[in-house]
Amino acid sequence: MAIHRELLIGGKDVPARSGRRARDVSPATGEVYATVAAAGPEDVTAAVDAAAAAFEEWAALSPFARRALFLRAADLLEERAEQAIALMAAEVGGTRPWAGFNVMLAANMLREAAAAITAPRGEVLTAQQEGVLGLAVREPVGVVAAFSPWNAPIILGVRSVAAALAAGNTVVMKPSEDAPLACGLFVADVLRDAGLPDGVLNVVTNDPADAAEVAEALIADPRVRAVNFTGSTEVGRIIGVHAARHLKPALLELGGKNAIIVLDDADVDYAVDAATFGVFMNAGQICMSGDRILVHESLAEEFTRRFAAKVAALPSGDPTEPTTVIGPLVSPAAARRVAALVKDAVDRGATVVTGGGGPAGAVHPATVLADVPPEADLYRGEAFGPVCVVDTFATDDEAVAKANDTEHGLTAGIITENGTHGLRVARRLKTGIVHVNDQSVGDEPQAPFGGFKASGYGRFGGRWGLEAFSNTRWLTLATQRAHYPF
Repeated sequence: MAIHRELLIGGKDVPARSGRRARDVSPATGEVYATVAAAGPEDVTAAVDAAAAAFEEWAALSPFARRALFLRAADLLEERAEQAIALMAAEVGGTRPWAGFNVMLAANMLREAAAAITAPRGEVLTAQQEGVLGLAVREPVGVVAAFSPWNAPIILGVRSVAAALAAGNTVVMKPSEDAPLACGLFVADVLRDAGLPDGVLNVVTNDPADAAEVAEALIADPRVRAVNFTGSTEVGRIIGVHAARHLKPALLELGGKNAIIVLDDADVDYAVDAATFGVFMNAGQICMSGDRILVHESLAEEFTRRFAAKVAALPSGDPTEPTTVIGPLVSPAAARRVAALVKDAVDRGATVVTGGGGPAGAVHPATVLADVPPEADLYRGEAFGPVCVVDTFATDDEAVAKANDTEHGLTAGIITENGTHGLRVARRLKTGIVHVNDQSVGDEPQAPFGGFKASGYGRFGGRWGLEAFSNTRWLTLATQRAHYPF
């Protein structure tokens, strides 16, 4: 029997006012896994009502009390690891290792948010006027609109709300229609059970057909003072436009067209292992996945041969099998989209090194292409699936030029045995993140996370996250009476 969940508004599970429901289909089985309340604009207003009503009391709560709540939530999330693993397998086809990593990192995000709550914030300023104390004070902004995606649902569900809540804001979260439980209601359940007061976090699920209307209503509400969105660049542009129209700051973490660069001084065995992980973890459905492997021409033949052999042997299929690496994509439609990118590239002259062919349901074969021409859609478009392109370069200048030849700028990996060489190349890449002697997929809760160019703006992580969801005010205190000219 399918699970059914309502909206979470003001600490209560309530149906949508229209009475409508939306289906949540498992990509692994093709069956309805859950149904959720399908909110409309009137439900969004009710959720913002609840968040606005809860704001002052939550913002005034002792930082030490907020910190204790976040630490309880982290422990509780870890205790529910098996529940999260089963949920991710059913709802988004997540493999067991990937789901376990989601729980571990998300729990540490909560702990990092807890630490940031009681860390020093603000500054004492040097005043121009004698006898005046100047302060730069950081305060919560109010109600925050949070949009969480499906692909790393526990990680990104937590990330969408943790910093905003830690800073003293209240939140209305709109989770992805593809994972309303894992990236929305499950996260809210953990925080609610840890003691989060009613109305501080509200969750509004919706039917895919209503996504634009619900999102626009949430951003347009004058009580919403900041927006954060993680997802595709295409949708991120729309969210950014709506936020700008209402003069609201937005934190946007969007897509990537990430390169893993294998320099001429790399260890080939390590490079193969690193690239395989960076491309195919979660079947390539990570914003940091390596779409392009750029290999120095002196290593290209050996690397490509070993890489293709390793990729061809990756187990695929049932996400509940502990050995599965390539699980289902989020839907059969997503697998067909990836297959169309591969076919377009091959039709235009690309070579299939390994993989290719059509998907089986939502499972697409792990695929490596070479000789992809610039006119192919895959050359610039984000694959977001188990597909990568191998290309070669002769000089560092050529590698940098190819890596930067994209509108995106999220992350990159540089494989080298010479850290100085790697750092020189890293400084020239136009990305928000670079990992030297590692692949492109890396996330730590205390580090500034975000992109450049069409990969978005703003930073999650550590103190940067709290700064993104707080307002800096200038306060002065005159310790002696001022003299006025009239």
